[in-house]
Order: sequence, then structure tokens, then C-alpha cells
Amino acid sequence: MVTAQTGLLTTVNEGSYADTGGTGERILIDYKDAIVDYKVTDLPALRMFTERMNTDTGGKIDITFNLPSMVLEQIDEGSTPKYQHTKLRSERVDVREWGIAVGVTRRMIEDSRFNEVEMALNEARRAVDRHLTKQTVYALLGIGNDDFQTGVLNASIGTTTAESGSNSITDFGANIYGGFQGSSSTGASAIGTGRLYSYGLVSNADLARGHYQNAASTSGVLSLSDLTNAIELIGQHGFSADTVLISPAHYKSLLDMADFTSTITAVANGQHVVEEGKPFRDTLGTGLVGNLFGLNVYTNAWCPSSRYGIFDLSSKPMAYVERRGLTVEEANPGFGIVGSYLSMRYGLKILRPETGVIVIH
Repeated sequence: MVTAQTGLLTTVNEGSYADTGGTGERILIDYKDAIVDYKVTDLPALRMFTERMNTDTGGKIDITFNLPSMVLEQIDEGSTPKYQHTKLRSERVDVREWGIAVGVTRRMIEDSRFNEVEMALNEARRAVDRHLTKQTVYALLGIGNDDFQTGVLNASIGTTTAESGSNSITDFGANIYGGFQGSSSTGASAIGTGRLYSYGLVSNADLARGHYQNAASTSGVLSLSDLTNAIELIGQHGFSADTVLISPAHYKSLLDMADFTSTITAVANGQHVVEEGKPFRDTLGTGLVGNLFGLNVYTNAWCPSSRYGIFDLSSKPMAYVERRGLTVEEANPGFGIVGSYLSMRYGLKILRPETGVIVIH
């Protein structure tokens, strides 16, 4: 992960040609080569996994969902049916503020052969992208993290993490990001309470099964039985799995199976497109590598080798609630210093617990 380089950028910053960087590379005279940029680990996480919502207030936002609550009954002559009413559930989203400050001394700006302020702001914007992507993936896959406070009490969600109760997936005090359907200690009787409800002719016992599943193989190895199991778990709730996000290690194991067909076809101009109607056909650079069991397979370094996810992205599993988008403000850190503040306010939460399955090694 990226390590923050704290403090102002000044002409006395340490660094040399053989070191990690500093004034030695910045103020050489008549050295015209451009900076060689680093590889950006790109994943359009917000666009892929979240439904964007806006709010006019901050703090904790409540989102209300309708639940099935009425049935027809046979009426005898002269009788009237019982009155029935709607049933709702609410999800609370915690909107928080995140920010970064950058500062460069005026002397550094004068002596450097680069536009230091522009470089700093460009890197700060990339830091915002990394932050949003990492936070979204951690929340989506249930990975515990102290900085983001993802997971239950900052610990990763596992196959035995409870759906409800104290220190559970739905315990807002312990887990502000929510999660997919957890383990139910009451089994079939849990249907009709909380986030779970009956669907079609699927038995309540099947509907109550958790969506965090132990993998059939070791870390970094993808098993086809895990995929078919996930397709069933999502399908029995009325959704249709269409996407799997895997790590490069999982992709290697998939190729080793020799049972992987690509959906990508070349066109006359040498570019590549995906069949119309498949999601994110303009994001091939982020890892859309093919199709398996009708699932669009994405491989990306943001996905760890210890777990991966299968989703129905026609119904976004997460909400991205934005109070204020990225704002850049001029800062005044002190005499002879040029600075800027970048900040934003938003919240993330999994709202549709039936639309994803996380496979854990």
C-alpha cells in the first residue's frame, strides 16, 4: 500500500539519485527529460458496485425499503377481509468527511524544474481515487480495516459472522458498512425479520443460508463449484449473478483450468469491444477478461487472493451517499508556502444483501 509522504515539500528535503526522491532530481539545470509516471491500479469501483445518491444533510442518513407484506385471502359470503398494511425497513448510512492537505514552499517552486503545485494536486487526486477504490473494495468484500472501520468491529466478516444480534453484520454500532447476508442462528425462522424475506417457492431454510462461503480450494485458487454455488444463492432470491471480481492469482488458476472462454472480439480497427449489453464495456483496461457460466470475469489487483466476490450488478449492491463531492480549496499554511485542501463527504453501505456472495479462502 502507498505510504504517505508527510510534511511540506521544501528545497532541503532529503533525497538523491539513488534514494527515494528529493531535490536531487528536481533542480538539475537543463535536464529536459519528462517524469516517468507510475502504473495506476485502476478499478471503477464506485461506478461498478454503487448506486449514487445525494443528500442535503450530513451525519447519519436513513434509506427506507419496502418489503412484501400483503396476501389475498378467501372471502365467505357476507364477510370482509382483514385489513393489511405495508412493511418497511430502514438502512442507516454514516456520512463522513475525508481530506488531504498539500503544501509546497515558494522557494521550492522557484528552484524546481517542474510545476510542483500541479504535480502535488495531480497526485492528491490520484490519492483520492485510491482511497475511494480501496474503501469500496474493503466494504464490498467485508475486509476488516482500522482506518476505514470496515468489517465487524474492524475485523473481517467471515462465514460464521451473524446476520443479526450484537456485533453482527446488521449491528450499526459495530459495522457501519453493512454486508451481504450473514449466518443465521435461527435458520428458516429468520425469514420475514430484518433484511430477509420469502421469495417464490424457495424454502425459508434455503433463503436463510449465508452469503459468505468457505472456498473449496486454497488461497488464490478458484473452484468452479464455488461459482455455481454463488449463482444458486443469488438466484434463489430472484437475482441473476452476472459478475465475478477475482485477483490475478485467481485468474491464473482459471487459465490453468483450460476451461475459460473469452467474450472479447477484435474489430477491424484493431480495438476491442465487448458484446453490447455487457456492463462496463469501456473499462477493458481495468480487467474484463472474459466470461464463465454467463459471468463477466474481472481481474484486478484491488481484489485480494484470500477472497473474491460474485455479484448481480444489474442491482447495485452498495449505496454511495454523497453530501459534498471533491472540493479543492486554497490553503494558507504560512508565509512563503503554497497549499491546498482537498476534501469530500460521503458514506458507503451495502443495501442489497441478496445480490452478492463472498468466497473466502
